[in-house]
Amino acid sequence: MRNISIGLFSDAYIPIMDGVSITVRNYAYWLRKIAGATYIVAPYIPHFRDEDDSGIIRFLSFPTIVRPPYRIGLPDIDLRVQLILKDKQFDIAHAHSPFAAGKLALRVAREKNIPLIATFHSKYRDDLTRAIAIKAIVDDQIKRIVDFYYTVDQVWVPQESVARTLQEYGYRGPYEVVENGIDFEPPADTSSYTASGGAYLNLPPEYSVGLYVGQHILEKNLEFLVRALPSIMSALPDFRMVFVGKGYAKDTLIDLARELGILNKIIFHDVIFDRELLKSIYARADIFLFPSLYDNAPLVVREAAAMKTPAVLIEGSTAAEVIQSGKNGFLCKEERDEFAQTVVKAISNRESLNAIAENAQRTLCRTWENVADEVSERYRAILDRWAK
Repeated sequence: MRNISIGLFSDAYIPIMDGVSITVRNYAYWLRKIAGATYIVAPYIPHFRDEDDSGIIRFLSFPTIVRPPYRIGLPDIDLRVQLILKDKQFDIAHAHSPFAAGKLALRVAREKNIPLIATFHSKYRDDLTRAIAIKAIVDDQIKRIVDFYYTVDQVWVPQESVARTLQEYGYRGPYEVVENGIDFEPPADTSSYTASGGAYLNLPPEYSVGLYVGQHILEKNLEFLVRALPSIMSALPDFRMVFVGKGYAKDTLIDLARELGILNKIIFHDVIFDRELLKSIYARADIFLFPSLYDNAPLVVREAAAMKTPAVLIEGSTAAEVIQSGKNGFLCKEERDEFAQTVVKAISNRESLNAIAENAQRTLCRTWENVADEVSERYRAILDRWAK
């Protein structure tokens, strides 16, 4: 079986830590082992140096005003990148964004006469609505996004519910479901991770711990989460909350916690790049709190499950599709008291919580190596059809 050359195009990549960045990083890592030469094409980030820049191609970009640290790409005026890509003999291109990187991928694919896949990851309307006050402009941008997915050769989504979001935007074409994975090998025994995570956070076993990992942005319903915490802490005096990540709303959330009188029971931690340390943080938590209505297929819920930390999500949200309440996680209405009661009830019944944690690990965890095997097979099938 011959090796193939792959171009992964994304408008978000390390050091920006979000689900798309992690997905692209793991695609590249495993596809290089399984399929062949794999390159990441992404915006340039000032003052950041890629550890292994041989497989990463950065294009000119400038900062956004409303969504730092994200960048707006300018590959059309970056002659250096255009020359580099002209010399790359890609067999297939895969866009993980419909914006600058996606349009660049489309141009490269058409110039080289190779197939282009595009994965739909995010609820772009939510982002655009926050940044743009005029609905007509938002609607026009959504139409442009949909038009982009019509131009590619195959559309992928990470789970079925994500396709419904794309269809709500107006897309009526075909699509394929290709699930995401995790880069944690689920351990049978998490006790050593739990101990090290507790020591790092200075949270001994007598505390029950809630955890959120991800961007600190209001779109993820984090104000709702912070406002639910006093009721949880009133019922469970030894409950502590840990937030890991950063974003424009972090200071707002800290101020809100101070106003509610619970800041002394919350740890606000910066982004954790050390994946072994992050595994320990997940393991130390008793429950993962993720009330987002914004996310499509969050990797963090699966990462938490790998470390036997089940999640509480909002029923009916896109992210909740993989959760069976009371079996591999918990679902509740987007109502503050019900959310708090769900958390309290879950933590108070340790035997049931442990059983749900075991089942979450068993049902929600798929490794990126396994995903890359499937992706490689799909790439080759697409190339076979393309050749004919």
